Amino acid sequence: MNIVEIFAKFPTEKDCIDYLEQIRWHGTPVCPYCNSQKVSTVKEENRYHCNKCNTSFSVTVGTIFHDTRLPLQKWFLALTLMLNAKKGMSARQLARDLDVNKNTGWFLAMRIRKAMTQSSERDLLMGVVEMDETYVGGKPRKGDKNNKNNKRGRGTKKTPVVGMVQRGGKVKAEVVKDRKLNNKTLSSLVRKNVDTNNSVLFTDEYTGYIGISTFMEHKTVNHQQWYVDGDVHTNSIESFWALLKRGIVGQYHKVSVNHLNKYIDEFSYRFNNRENDDLFAHTIVRAVRG
Repeated sequence: MNIVEIFAKFPTEKDCIDYLEQIRWHGTPVCPYCNSQKVSTVKEENRYHCNKCNTSFSVTVGTIFHDTRLPLQKWFLALTLMLNAKKGMSARQLARDLDVNKNTGWFLAMRIRKAMTQSSERDLLMGVVEMDETYVGGKPRKGDKNNKNNKRGRGTKKTPVVGMVQRGGKVKAEVVKDRKLNNKTLSSLVRKNVDTNNSVLFTDEYTGYIGISTFMEHKTVNHQQWYVDGDVHTNSIESFWALLKRGIVGQYHKVSVNHLNKYIDEFSYRFNNRENDDLFAHTIVRAVRG
């Protein structure tokens, strides 16, 4: 779906509402407060009244579209722009494209990222799985007295992010809290995200990965000597890191640590659904059903 198709398919607010009602209720309105189907249409257009709990509601209640005054068409356009932006889209750019202020652009983007959250994804990675970590943070400014102490990679003061990708499949990534990138943390992440009985894990030679071989098959590649040893490499996860960093550095410029996981989820969501032919509809389903 692109913006031309959005204008053609949803020219009016009613078209947008009818689409959401079909996605959410399949033609039978249900009260979002008590789940009752005993509802009646209110004279006010596009609202309903629940005869059980005596409340009025619309299709947007409990969704990312709830309690906003923006036309749904702009919501659909914002969603399409973010889904099609492989390297992400900044709030200011989104605001310019939709003719809204920057605060509204940021609000829209953060609401849409709720529909892209990966916290509900419970499927384990399996088969050949690559694992690696990267570090996210700004570059030191010229003249900064601490420039000399600013390191790249391990030992840096930047925020560590650990990711795992199934060859030809999905990626899972998240921020490591308190910057504790040790054997206990890494082993816990593997157990949480990988089917350890039916997988082989490829990593680099970092000592934090050593304990993983005690509970699953684990192979390493020494990056000080080579980057590929037969089929043992971490090129897939490193390609994802490159995409993520291009977005953060080139589009967002700076990302708060408090919101970093939401941005990582956004990139993971697009990557994991890269072969979905109707990602717009798939995302709308997540947006209205939670």
